Amino acid sequence: MAQFFINRPIFAWVISLLILLGGALAVQNLPVMAYPDISPPQVTVTANYPGASAKVIEDTVTSIIEEEMNGIEGLRYIKSDSSRTGTSTIVLTFATGTDTDIAGVEVQNRLKRVEARLPASVRTQGVNIDKTRPDFLMVVSLYSPNGSLDAVDLGDYVDRAILGEMRRIDGIGSAQLFSSTYAMRVWVDPKKMASYAITPEEISQAIRDQNAQLATGELGSLPSPDNQQINATILVPSRLSTPDEFGNIILRSSSDGAVVRLKDVAEVERGANNYGSAAMLNGQDSAAFALKLSNNGNALEAADAVKAKMEELEQYFPDDVEWVIPYDTSIFVEGSISQVVQTLIEAVFLVTLVMFLFLQSWRTTIIPLIVVPVSLIGTGMGLYLLGFSINMLTMFAMVLAIGIVVDDAIIVVENIKRILDEEDIGPYHATKKAMKQISGAIIGTTAVLVAVFIPMAFFSGSVGRIYQQFSLTIVLSVSISAFLSLSLSPAIAQGLLKAEKEGKKEWAPFRWFNIGFNKFTETYMTYVKKLFSKTGLLITMGVFALITAFVGWRFASMPTGFVPSEDQGFIVASSLMPSGSTRQRTLELTKKTDAWFLNQPEVERIITVAGFSFFGTGQNTSITFVNLKPWEAREEMRNADQLAAAATAEFAKYTEGNTFAFNMPSIPGLGNSSGFDFQLQDKSGVGVQQLMGAAYQLIGMAGQSGKFAEIRPDTLPPAPLLTFEVDRIKARSLGVDIGDLNSTLQIALGSSYINDYVEGQKVRQVWIQSDAETRSTPEEILSMQVRNAQGDLVTLSEVATAEWTEAPAKLTRYNGSPSIPLTGSGAAGVSSGEVMMLMEQFAQNLPKGIGYEWSGQSLEEKVAGNQTALLFSLSFLVIFLVLAALYESWSVPLAVVLVVPLGILGSILFAWIGSMPNDIYFKVGLITIIGLSAKNAILIVEFAREAQGEGKSALEAVTEACRLRLRPILMTSLAFIMGVLPLVIATGAGSASRQAIGTSVMGGMISAAILAIFFVPVFYLLVRKIFPRKLKHYELAAKGMEIKDD
Repeated sequence: MAQFFINRPIFAWVISLLILLGGALAVQNLPVMAYPDISPPQVTVTANYPGASAKVIEDTVTSIIEEEMNGIEGLRYIKSDSSRTGTSTIVLTFATGTDTDIAGVEVQNRLKRVEARLPASVRTQGVNIDKTRPDFLMVVSLYSPNGSLDAVDLGDYVDRAILGEMRRIDGIGSAQLFSSTYAMRVWVDPKKMASYAITPEEISQAIRDQNAQLATGELGSLPSPDNQQINATILVPSRLSTPDEFGNIILRSSSDGAVVRLKDVAEVERGANNYGSAAMLNGQDSAAFALKLSNNGNALEAADAVKAKMEELEQYFPDDVEWVIPYDTSIFVEGSISQVVQTLIEAVFLVTLVMFLFLQSWRTTIIPLIVVPVSLIGTGMGLYLLGFSINMLTMFAMVLAIGIVVDDAIIVVENIKRILDEEDIGPYHATKKAMKQISGAIIGTTAVLVAVFIPMAFFSGSVGRIYQQFSLTIVLSVSISAFLSLSLSPAIAQGLLKAEKEGKKEWAPFRWFNIGFNKFTETYMTYVKKLFSKTGLLITMGVFALITAFVGWRFASMPTGFVPSEDQGFIVASSLMPSGSTRQRTLELTKKTDAWFLNQPEVERIITVAGFSFFGTGQNTSITFVNLKPWEAREEMRNADQLAAAATAEFAKYTEGNTFAFNMPSIPGLGNSSGFDFQLQDKSGVGVQQLMGAAYQLIGMAGQSGKFAEIRPDTLPPAPLLTFEVDRIKARSLGVDIGDLNSTLQIALGSSYINDYVEGQKVRQVWIQSDAETRSTPEEILSMQVRNAQGDLVTLSEVATAEWTEAPAKLTRYNGSPSIPLTGSGAAGVSSGEVMMLMEQFAQNLPKGIGYEWSGQSLEEKVAGNQTALLFSLSFLVIFLVLAALYESWSVPLAVVLVVPLGILGSILFAWIGSMPNDIYFKVGLITIIGLSAKNAILIVEFAREAQGEGKSALEAVTEACRLRLRPILMTSLAFIMGVLPLVIATGAGSASRQAIGTSVMGGMISAAILAIFFVPVFYLLVRKIFPRKLKHYELAAKGMEIKDD
């Protein structure tokens, strides 16, 4: 192929330009995101049962729906929460790659089958199904600078004018309001009701009857008389809209004109629909809403669309209303991609310097440099066809590819330049001769690199997605590079390169470099020849055995992890007050934590939501989103993990409640914190108390080990429970209807939804509930009355008693078993893999019947660890088979694959020095090093094999190969090392991931380059000595020469 393009250089240019053009067009249409769709897709089912306890919710709602969902195709695991606030949340997690639209339809169909079994109150409010990611994309806050509007005013405006616009944005899956809309609130007074002998059920029925939209019919509807001239709709206005209108609802009237109205026994106001949560921006009341991405949404595009829409809507805001985005994960996405692009440019510059240093001519330097943009931009065409995106993984692959794609072109121009300088022939003939010598090596090295990465593309799941994105990007860029090295590079070289004129004065730095390199070459050749003696061979192989043993031991003992924790520009703090704490007590704690955060130099702004947290919902919970200053402004300050650790240590001093600060997972959708996700399960029905006891036993063992920075139950502690025991026999004897009794209790203890009203073209809800002052003690609740069958009033205390107990505030189930989620992280220097192993060991000491499972990011880490052996085994096997096919030999490939431990040695040592675990990026780096180590070895083995085929002895052939291939090996290795240097010293957004992958590949390349030039010649010589006849036979057969049997 090279000979064809040497004769047709314009043809080579045309193909290259078409690749460049196609790639440029494709890149413009590629989506941009931090990570591809790695996290498993989820479908969330949410139901509300106002006033129900966690146990009631679990028994009557959660368990029924959860049981029906088992067996859905692609379902990986189910997690459900039942809260004492009356909310049931069931999260169904599917295998990566599952079509969420189809999964959502299946969930909807199964939900329909059990909907009739759910309580009427649940059915009335509806069961919601969301196909969204579990984590928030951003939180938007509206506030009133002068305080003219309160949180409910702002919340109602958000619901009325903004949320609908947000939900219609492409990529937005859901919008959750952290405030409340307006509602008509009827606060009944039990004492006044008793004085008028009116019950809560009678009030509810009166509201239903007198606040209804009637469809009364038409004037002149068909059939009508022949002389009917008018047809019109008849309207009987009966739906109310103001507190005064509701207050005038007639509850009772008599013949003498006496009327009892709703306002006589209740206070009616336009209040909040939900008092469960409240948002505060930097301590000021506000209304906030959180946006979640759809499973197929693009973070950057969706975030930009949200900001553009808010700017568009801002002109319609009421006076004294402003907006801000205090929590925005897309900033990290944009910053990370921007930093990787900068790294890409820096890598190209450094690689160019290395090439110029070795090639010492802009003519020779520009040839491999042309390959870089064509290969990288051309790769975009492949990414587009594969459905990939521009993300951190594909960009990492491109940064690594810079040092790889120039290798082949460097080998081409270096060999052509050597022949031009050493032999008296022109550029055209020099190019043809050079390509005959090295075309096989280029094809071989490319085949090896492709072979080492291809197995990664066949792994499934979230880890498989990471491998696929990285490996196929490398394969595409390397394949294009190889093609260009066999077509464009020789085509340019034969017209651009010239032989150096004799006597031409070298530039001083080049002259110094050449003198030094020549001395190094002489020294190198002296030592290499010593290795070819019997003693040298024994010492070399002994050292190799020690290196291999050390590599095996150290790799097996390396701490493990999934991905590095990243400084994403924000942290989260979640507060949990003692059971039974009121909102007021929670706000006292959040004021202290907010003040501490606002005094930290790293913090830009915060938003706190009371009544919501990752622990659960309730008056004793809150969550704070802490937005940090830009990365460049925090270079000398603490990063996100350090700030979170400092905050947790500070908040441990507060006696009011517990507050934990933590960083979020680097990959969205894999949990709510960057630590482990452990599900402790009741596998044999031991009960909630024993399960909770086992959880604290496990926490105690973890604390005593000293290996954990923190560990906590990701749930709510048991809460006070006031149990009303109804004497059904006595109630029946007094003629009390149990249905009326339940309705009265619901109104007294919780709140009861009646119907709707219209305000400002928006449908609002009507709620009835006892006045706050009349439900603050059990005695006041028991003083309420219910009417019996005879029309008399019966006080609740006559048929019911109240008793204080304790009950779960939140019940969690995982894959159908009651569970308690435990989350935490390792102490400084302790990897996630090590703490996961400790948790498994501790779990073995728990009582019988207690089991566990991993979830979220921890589950993916376990899967990744289980795939490690298969991944490396496949890579070794495929490399060996490809080399065997190329060399038509089963033994020559040994001289190549034996070099792999030498590269792995450097990766392990650099990771050890940098205190980095064996995570996904380390594994990707090792696969890269396996390919690059083999590539360097091939340059020596291929040249030696060719020389031996020309009649030279194995010793002569390998000696010549060492001398001639030393410069290109060191040049390509140094070019790669300099190409990844910007990754190793990265700062800013996404720097932890860049450092992780850059450190492993740089260390591996350094050791592979230094050690391979000494060990590979020995490997080749030994293989030739052990298998002389068989090797000679196959090599001659491959060349079509006559085979002479002995």
